[in-house]
Amino acid sequence: MASPLDLDLTTGSIATHFRVLAVPAALGMLFNTLYNVVDMFFAGLLSTSAQAGLALGYQAFYIALSVGVGLGAAMGALVGNALGGGQRKSARRVAAQGMCFGLVAAVLLAIAGLWYGPSTIRLVSEPGAYRDAGIRYFQVLSFALPAFLLAFACNGILQAHGDSRSLQRALLVAFFANIGLNPLMIYGIPGVIPGLGFDGLAASTVLSQSGVMIYMIVQVLRRRNMARIRAAHFAPRIYQFRQIGLQTLPTAVSMLVMFLSGFVMQYALKGFGEHAVAGYGVAIRLEQILLLPILGVTGALLPIIAQNFGARQYGRVRESVYFCWKVGLVMAAISCPILWIFGEQFLRLFSDDPEVIRVGVAYLRVDSLLLPAYMMLFSINSLLQALKRPIWTVWISLYRQGFGIAFFVWVFVGLWGFDEYGVWFGVACAVLSGLAVALWIATVITRKEIGGLWRLGSVQMVP
Repeated sequence: MASPLDLDLTTGSIATHFRVLAVPAALGMLFNTLYNVVDMFFAGLLSTSAQAGLALGYQAFYIALSVGVGLGAAMGALVGNALGGGQRKSARRVAAQGMCFGLVAAVLLAIAGLWYGPSTIRLVSEPGAYRDAGIRYFQVLSFALPAFLLAFACNGILQAHGDSRSLQRALLVAFFANIGLNPLMIYGIPGVIPGLGFDGLAASTVLSQSGVMIYMIVQVLRRRNMARIRAAHFAPRIYQFRQIGLQTLPTAVSMLVMFLSGFVMQYALKGFGEHAVAGYGVAIRLEQILLLPILGVTGALLPIIAQNFGARQYGRVRESVYFCWKVGLVMAAISCPILWIFGEQFLRLFSDDPEVIRVGVAYLRVDSLLLPAYMMLFSINSLLQALKRPIWTVWISLYRQGFGIAFFVWVFVGLWGFDEYGVWFGVACAVLSGLAVALWIATVITRKEIGGLWRLGSVQMVP
């Protein structure tokens, strides 16, 4: 039976739409982050090398996941625009093609990963146990690529329909499944099932994410607008693949640049030892937890703007951006002191190495001051994606996470001789200058698309 959960975001309270979309999305991301925390915890039970290897391997895997993130954003924008414009048939076809696109992309990325995964990990690490662990983790985790990419595509489709609860439920179940699967896969059952050791961490992710994929596909097919979808809609069509690819690629490149910036940081940190890589890997998990409410709000902005832009409700587009900024700034103000006060206690749950803790605390205290800037950057990305101008997110990302981080980290560490703090200061300079670039781009693009971002009121701009 088709689900009636299809939300019209072009009418009603903006605040209510944000609450309906952002709260479940933030909770879903919370369980996804806790999922990764569980992996880091069990890796810590094995060794510091296992923790560092997991951080390296997952960072390399992010290269492939960037396509999934881009595909999810593409589905949210394309399907959302179609729904907002009343084009239900077009929305169904794009959704089916997006799922097919995800499967094809997963196969191609898995093949390419045989080369780029190990090569990338070797580039940013020193020979030793943690490098070997990182390569092995990446190789096993690659079997989960179809599950990840299809789940991303389905989530974009569901968010365009106003449904962010399905992913929340799937990730909640996956989190608890991972708690049981990790020790089972690592240690096995004596005399019954042999353990896989470190490989069990990746194997449990393959199993649990496959379950997430199946559930998300079912939820898409249950949407009221998807009830008339047919098998023929899934046959690859060059024109629609091209349309989806053009919307996916800029966001994927932006995410790829962001992930590669993590490798730049790890390259800089490797000179300080594996404890620096491990400390950064653990600390970033805590930061991600505190970023979740912000990510929920800025993520909800995309489907809201997508539908209203498709319906030419440009005043509501501006109102949505302003509301997102107000709520996001409050959330950032709450999260910052939490990172300062409780960061060290959190890190001690995952490591008793004083050097790992020292590096992690330094990162958290510097980066916590950047939370408002991150919020603004995330919201501008959602705005540009929803306006179907994602190419500009690439230029923002190339500056901030490509040139900016590499240049400013080189200045602080290579030129001025700072320790790990130089890496964190370099990131701060890149983020703040990147925000200035993003605000300028958003001002120019919105002037062309909706009559300007800084206008008050709800005057509709009809082409």
